[in-house]
Amino acid sequence: MRNKEPFTLNDLFKADHIYSLVTSLVLLGFSLIAYHFANEYAFDYLTRSTTTYVGDVLLDNLPVVNLNFIIIETALITMLVAVIFLIFFRARYILFSFKALAVFNITRALFISLTHIGVYPGQITPGAGLLDGIYSYFNFQTGFFFSAHTGLPFLFALIFWKEKKLRYILLSLSFIFAVGVLFAHVHYSIDVLAAPFMAYGIFKIAEYLFPHDFEFIGTKHVQ
Repeated sequence: MRNKEPFTLNDLFKADHIYSLVTSLVLLGFSLIAYHFANEYAFDYLTRSTTTYVGDVLLDNLPVVNLNFIIIETALITMLVAVIFLIFFRARYILFSFKALAVFNITRALFISLTHIGVYPGQITPGAGLLDGIYSYFNFQTGFFFSAHTGLPFLFALIFWKEKKLRYILLSLSFIFAVGVLFAHVHYSIDVLAAPFMAYGIFKIAEYLFPHDFEFIGTKHVQ
């Protein structure tokens, strides 16, 4: 059943939704903890002398370009705008979005904990600015597989699939971030190319695990 707006953040604190809201926040918090330790584990491997980079036919032929303004500033600002947008304009989507994000974080934490390869030569590193510091603190540049820059916008494009403008904006961001991390040599090409497929799988898992939250937003199934 498809629900209609208006629906505000205050409605999430009512008896019908408070349990799901608490669950989503707990899952998201747990996923961020798992994500943090997975990145720390990956960083430890990166500093070992036995960890080496591997060849990549795409990166081998791409020039190294400093696109930190896309990878760091644009990415972090986009995340902030997305949170504000959800709270004030699409509160109905918060429950499913937070749970889908939790599944995304947990899945990526698992993957970046499994296989460890070295930094590709010439990788652009964060600068010394405030946003660069935030980016470095959360170790967003540590884990390789799969690309969160590419996968997260794609995941939310699937969540907002029925809203055409938002879908195209999010798919465009996914493409822009994909190009950015490749030219900056922040990710291997397999990390970027696999991200949409991983995001789609995560979306379907979240849809299966949280059917009531998915039905609540009235999103049509993505086939």
